[in-house]
Amino acid sequence: MTGVLGRGVMTLLLAAGAALAWAQTEVGRFESSAGPLRVVELARGLDTPWGLAFLPDGRMLVSERPGRLRIVAADGSLSAPLAGVPAVHARSQGGLLDVVLGPDFERDRRIYFAYAEPHGRGARTAVARAVLDADALRLSAVERIFAQSESPGGGHHWGARLVFGNDGMLYVTLGDRFNHRQRAQDLDSHLGKVVRIAPDGSVPADNPFVGRAGVLAEIWSYGHRNVQGAALHPRSGQLWTHEHGPQGGDEVNLTLAGHNYGWPVITHGREYVTGWRIGEGSARDDVTPPLLQWTPSIAPSGMAFYTGSEFPVWQGSLFVGALRGAMLVRLSLDGEKVVGEERLLGELGHRIRDVRQGPDGRLYLLDESAGRILRVQRP
Repeated sequence: MTGVLGRGVMTLLLAAGAALAWAQTEVGRFESSAGPLRVVELARGLDTPWGLAFLPDGRMLVSERPGRLRIVAADGSLSAPLAGVPAVHARSQGGLLDVVLGPDFERDRRIYFAYAEPHGRGARTAVARAVLDADALRLSAVERIFAQSESPGGGHHWGARLVFGNDGMLYVTLGDRFNHRQRAQDLDSHLGKVVRIAPDGSVPADNPFVGRAGVLAEIWSYGHRNVQGAALHPRSGQLWTHEHGPQGGDEVNLTLAGHNYGWPVITHGREYVTGWRIGEGSARDDVTPPLLQWTPSIAPSGMAFYTGSEFPVWQGSLFVGALRGAMLVRLSLDGEKVVGEERLLGELGHRIRDVRQGPDGRLYLLDESAGRILRVQRP
């Protein structure tokens, strides 16, 4: 291979090799109950990554809070932003948030995403669906299928995790918007709720409050502060969530139809400035208690049950990312009980925004602090 053409091809090959090496950069090795862990940087250059979904061909779809969706190739290269994403309220904690594939993605190419939608003088958590053309880097047939009933000012507590149930219905987590926490107990409000809708946004007939006067029929559960982790239990198919407390009182919950989870009346949380206890106590007969609560707060975000073969001893564990805690947390379970906790990767000191199990059985993390995707694997 000689001449200008030969040199050009060789340059491309060397560049491709360098890109692959860069994409597989080792971040470090860490000890764990499953033995040594190798953490690899798969991709970087993301701006506040929030949600991660695996496409059937092995590529990844990643949301960036400022309002961009990108495709991440197997070698870690980032696509240009996808066209067709609607305008988002990208302020404070708001913006483009979670993204998931629809239950019939291989047939209809539909994805679903949650975002802070500008509305009136404020903004609200909304959900849209669209048809993804990953090769053309665009969305089409974009359709908003749900929006919170209120659109208050302020930039905090959007919730916005999305999970499809085994029945094809979509769970959407909705924050209390910080300054409106009392509305988390009101059933005529979407603030501080988990809602359950059909893929087209309609209300399933078996929702717990259907037909009840003065109650929003989308509501699945209530009394939540800011749910930023949600996943289906791999055996029972039940929805598990976790939510942020203020100073203390982060919770892991088995999130059941029609149940009240207490916020802001029943909580372990304390006020930020004064440190005073919030509400009337930490338990009440009509409030479903958490499976686990963290005090002080770790600020949990992202959640995944582990069923893979990369770490056989961890099968059945629940993994949770931590923002303020800057770590990955593994919870050991015995049925519906949390029986142990292991704190991992704290040496990194980075905010873990999302946790996913990949199709290869490895764990994938969105490192919000460094704008990158990490892969956790065996050495």
